[in-house]
Amino acid sequence: MQPTILIIEDELPVRRLLRAILETRQYSVVESPTGDEGLRKAATEQPDLVLLDLDLPDVDGVTVIARLREWSTMPIIVVSARSGEQDKIVALDAGADDYLTKPFGVGELLARVRVAVRHNAASKNTGDPVLAVGNLQIDLGSRRVTSGGKVVHLTRNEFRLLAVLAKNAGKTLTHRQLLREVWGPESQQETHYLRVYINQLRQKLEQDPSQPVYLLTEPGVGYRLATEL
Repeated sequence: MQPTILIIEDELPVRRLLRAILETRQYSVVESPTGDEGLRKAATEQPDLVLLDLDLPDVDGVTVIARLREWSTMPIIVVSARSGEQDKIVALDAGADDYLTKPFGVGELLARVRVAVRHNAASKNTGDPVLAVGNLQIDLGSRRVTSGGKVVHLTRNEFRLLAVLAKNAGKTLTHRQLLREVWGPESQQETHYLRVYINQLRQKLEQDPSQPVYLLTEPGVGYRLATEL
């Protein structure tokens, strides 16, 4: 079946552009010009992905994210003209999976959509996933990590951090989200933990730690694990 994508966007030209881009790639598209209608269509259509603008005429997009997260784990990609770091952090902390700033490139949009749809489909499968990207393989069930076929030995917290990123592969996780998941809610301000452990993981996993291709930085916001090179 074709994946269904819900576009919640008040600007008609943008909706038409997004629909044209997605339908040429065989996605099924549902549209909504307001947040409230978008929430209703999310419930009735059960889309595989939501593309969401933050500046809606009736309700702020962050509120839409929060309401969706009360009952659904469907992927949400924010597509917004708001380009500030704090805007991205607020949206991602509220539960968005990714954030794309307008104006956007078609290739980048489609790459983000592919990652989100694929991750959504994989999350519906039972069992512990095995993530493979490039020469890196992460087996969450056996807690085994290999790079180029060779086993990589990680400390307990290194693996916990990598596992959180792997379970959300392709999704940008904020500093607060990662700190809460790995070190607990009392450590959400200790961003130096992340810098140290991300650097250690890059030293062990990246061919060139100064030019990482697996563990990617979203400046001022957080980190994500690549799903394709």
